[in-house]
Amino acid sequence: MLGFLKRPVVVTADINLNVVALTAMGLLSRLWQMGPRAVVFDEVYYGQYISFYMKRIFFLDGSGPPFGHMLLALGGYLGGFDGNFLWNRIGAEYSSNVPVWSLRLLPALTGALSVPMAYQILLELGFSHCAAMGAALLMLIENALITQSRLMLLESVLIFFNLLAVLSYLKFSNSQKQRPFSLSWWFWLMLTGVACSCAVGVKYVGVFTYLLVLAVASVHAWHLIGDRTLSHVGAAVERGARPSRVGRDRSPISRQIRVLCHLLARAAALLVVPALMYLLFFYVHLILVYRSGPHDQIMSSAFQASLEGGLARITQGQPLEVAYGSQVTLKNVFGKPVPCWLHSHQSTYPMIYENGRGSSHQQQVTCYPFKDVNNWWIVKDPGRHQLVVGSPPRPVRHGDVVQLVHGMTTRFLNTHDVAAPLSPHSQEVSCYVDYNISMPSQNLWRLDIVNRESDADVWKTILSEVRLVHVNTSAVLKLSGAHLPDWGFRQLEVVGEKLSRGYHESMVWNVEEHRYGKSQEQKERELELHSPAQMDFSRNLSFMARFLELQWRMLTVKSDGSEHKYSSSPLDWVTLDTSIAYWLHPRTSAQIHLLGNVVIWASASLATVVYALLFFWYLLRRRRGLRDLPEDSWLRWVLAGALCAGGWAVNYLPFFVMEKTLFLYHYLPALTFQILLLPVVLQHVSDHLCRSPPLRSLFSALVVAWYSCACHVFITLRPLTYGDKSLSPSELKALRWKDSWDILIRKY
Repeated sequence: MLGFLKRPVVVTADINLNVVALTAMGLLSRLWQMGPRAVVFDEVYYGQYISFYMKRIFFLDGSGPPFGHMLLALGGYLGGFDGNFLWNRIGAEYSSNVPVWSLRLLPALTGALSVPMAYQILLELGFSHCAAMGAALLMLIENALITQSRLMLLESVLIFFNLLAVLSYLKFSNSQKQRPFSLSWWFWLMLTGVACSCAVGVKYVGVFTYLLVLAVASVHAWHLIGDRTLSHVGAAVERGARPSRVGRDRSPISRQIRVLCHLLARAAALLVVPALMYLLFFYVHLILVYRSGPHDQIMSSAFQASLEGGLARITQGQPLEVAYGSQVTLKNVFGKPVPCWLHSHQSTYPMIYENGRGSSHQQQVTCYPFKDVNNWWIVKDPGRHQLVVGSPPRPVRHGDVVQLVHGMTTRFLNTHDVAAPLSPHSQEVSCYVDYNISMPSQNLWRLDIVNRESDADVWKTILSEVRLVHVNTSAVLKLSGAHLPDWGFRQLEVVGEKLSRGYHESMVWNVEEHRYGKSQEQKERELELHSPAQMDFSRNLSFMARFLELQWRMLTVKSDGSEHKYSSSPLDWVTLDTSIAYWLHPRTSAQIHLLGNVVIWASASLATVVYALLFFWYLLRRRRGLRDLPEDSWLRWVLAGALCAGGWAVNYLPFFVMEKTLFLYHYLPALTFQILLLPVVLQHVSDHLCRSPPLRSLFSALVVAWYSCACHVFITLRPLTYGDKSLSPSELKALRWKDSWDILIRKY
């Protein structure tokens, strides 16, 4: 029983020294003197989010899901960062409590690991070790990739997960050919799904690589369905058993079940797992940031009430059900251009507008983006005079007709057939002033609960989203979003919009603050307080409700579309006709620029064109029955193009239709796939187009010379990549890429 103790325990392992060497060089290039101790470019934004995490303050970033921010915050947490730093200026010196090295460590590690990963991807595609080493070397010496990975930025993290998704899928695909449903088969398949979800979780543009992997997997699954060799014989061989005659004669039903198992495994790993991971990112995010913060206002009242402090502190203990006599503030659900509350004040609309149109000269009703006593309204029963809540309270239900009385002026919310001041096709909304002329009040409103579960639903504080439909004209109370002139104090216009014009979220309101009115006297009413039974609104808003709202806000929030000094267009990226000055030392001329290796960028673009021309040439000849490549070489060529050229296309072309400020670093994920394609094209030319040995030797010499040029440019631009050397004005001028390109041509 203990015989195994008589023999030594031996563990054998295959270690690829190429991978070890590439990993070591990648770590050295990314971790060496990791950036200055000052805020560098977009660190000013990411640093704010890290501080919010450290202080558990809620925030919203429209650029992407929270996974990438959480990874950066993890570095701050491990480094002992307390979140106390004012991220307000690029170039500001970090205080002693900011663990700069720890904050920048994760991007540097992911950037370093991308180097051996490029090597592994080309090996899995079936190309030579020489081509794989070439791809890794290009990743190692590409200046822009080095710069971006040495700072507290997310592009290197996104690139890492993009490459991990591709590598995992290739390893899974190769396992499929040998041992389907083995442990390694499941591991790589699941890792593919996890990597795809992480890429999307870092930045929304990660979805492009995810869709690429899904497309390739779909094509492979389609071929799998038609694979007649897929049978239980293969399963028996995998288990080491001898295939029997019975196994060879299995019915088609058994084969169909096996194919179905393959498809279900892929669906679970590539669809279900990423979806669950994506939800997990937001679940952890919402657990971490549970306190109210500066980004609350863009969220709904219900969401704000679920956060600790802020609105939750104000609304704690509010009555849940709105009753006749309730005092309420009404917030517009749409919240654009800014969150605001239904508001009125003593001022009236001018008799004549600037364009010559007349008005009703009634009391102004606006939407005001600040908390104010003039935001309070009283819900009144049209059949009674009381402005207090009875005992017991009579709740307001869907379909009830109500009047809204302005709390401070006691005038009724009104609309009539008079054009709104800035929206002449809509009705003016006012608080009625009786001028004893032939303009009667029209102040009855029907309550329409939009998110009701039944027609008997009660109007609830925060939870109910309602429309107020004018009884006389069927107009709906709506925020137009236009800013009134100075006579309206630049507040937002509120109008009555005909139902026939369609539904819009700007027509929807919700009660945010609520108390039961107890006094008929105006002065006492303004001062009254209440302390009813507490109602914890956070329990009424589930995780899925908060997730869906946060997701919607992130997707619809408008980014700053203004031009930036260093913004650029996608066409500028391919030609490298742009750069970004990331940091300048305040006392010396040391500086960091996001500047690509021009030899690599130009060659990668050329390789993409060459691949496209060769692919269509081969495709045309195959259509005519001429097969220039063996079938295995053709399939390898197509798969490499689908992943590398396709990866470049899906990560580059969408930027042409994006309405956002773009920078050079947006091109880096696409560039990574181009770099992988470059050695593929070089090996293909050497193996299949350079047929004679002398021509092949000449081509190899040219490739070596080309790699030398790329290394020379890397060394030349190194001071701007690492920012560790003071430069004279003449040296700076020489480092402009066009000038250095001319110098390079003259030298070689």
